[in-house]
Amino acid sequence: MPLGPEENDNSRTEPTPLRAVHFAEQALLGALFLEPSRTTEVDLEAEHFDNATHGLLFAVMRTVPLPDPDTHRENADWVAAVYTKARPQVPGLPHTYPHTLVQACPQPAHAAAYAGMIRADHARRTLRAHAERLARTADDTALPHRVDATVTQADRLGNLLDQLSGQFAPHPGSLPRTPVPPEPTAEASEEAVDDEQLLLATATGSPQTVQTMRWLMPADFTVPLYGALWQCIAGLVHRGGPLDPVTVLGEAQQAGLLTGAVTTRNLLDLLSDPHGVPEYWGEKIVRRALLHRARTVADRIVVFADDPANTPYQLITGCRRALAEFASLHARWNRANLPAPTTRAARSRGAPSAIRAGPAPAATVHQPRTGITR
Repeated sequence: MPLGPEENDNSRTEPTPLRAVHFAEQALLGALFLEPSRTTEVDLEAEHFDNATHGLLFAVMRTVPLPDPDTHRENADWVAAVYTKARPQVPGLPHTYPHTLVQACPQPAHAAAYAGMIRADHARRTLRAHAERLARTADDTALPHRVDATVTQADRLGNLLDQLSGQFAPHPGSLPRTPVPPEPTAEASEEAVDDEQLLLATATGSPQTVQTMRWLMPADFTVPLYGALWQCIAGLVHRGGPLDPVTVLGEAQQAGLLTGAVTTRNLLDLLSDPHGVPEYWGEKIVRRALLHRARTVADRIVVFADDPANTPYQLITGCRRALAEFASLHARWNRANLPAPTTRAARSRGAPSAIRAGPAPAATVHQPRTGITR
């Protein structure tokens, strides 16, 4: 268990700058060596310490019987007993380290403040670890139920925030000081592009279905143009207007979507080639957006946690806001998985093309169906 760069005399590399929590841990342990009775007043556990050796020393302090205060002022027997019990678990622990800790304590009466710094840093590290776990789960293509696993990790992160919120007092200026990093653009993979094209084509011929798909938003699409076209289709349906490739073309023109790269013929070809049913492709789009959102939320929390200028309360507030965006998308995902009664039976068989004539959609498409992928 390493003590830290400053205690490693044999290091040939530039030591990593020590964080404030390192000195808070030293100061707290020094305070407890000076006044052992304070060990019963400190509301910490060994895992709260960033330095494993410091955590072990703290745990050992709680197992060695407390000395008589008057006797402790006359000799260092209790300090020696703590060192002797800890030494087998930390072979490299120097016998002078307890003295180093005592020297690092400015004022034993401030032990509670040092403990508060340790608790705050532990909350920061724990939130960061949960966020990293959320990102790994969302990226793990080997998971059989990746969305469910991702939602479970997000729930655990939310539960952690609930636990931490009662440990740190609120204060004015509750938002993180760290600027929110820009949201990364979702990867427009060939499969994603094809799914979105198929959704647009099938939706153009199914106005009644589009009416029930309020859970799908333009921001869910990886190709912004396709999100804008979905908005055109949904707008026509919600206004009660006629829906077909030509009317969608008219909406796209009014929305300024027709450019040199997007011709009328390209768009008509895209909208006139349906396969399957809209809900099937819509669910795939929302699923992809949900996993992307989980990664975005995780990245944002890591950025907040890595900024030491954020207080624990600011960090918790920022994490809650980020997680709320995921929760909103998750609610839409749940609505997407409650199909209309007329299509539930067919879709539960995993055959989206059984309701609408046309070949079954391929599991993976290697070429975009049109050249419109802006």
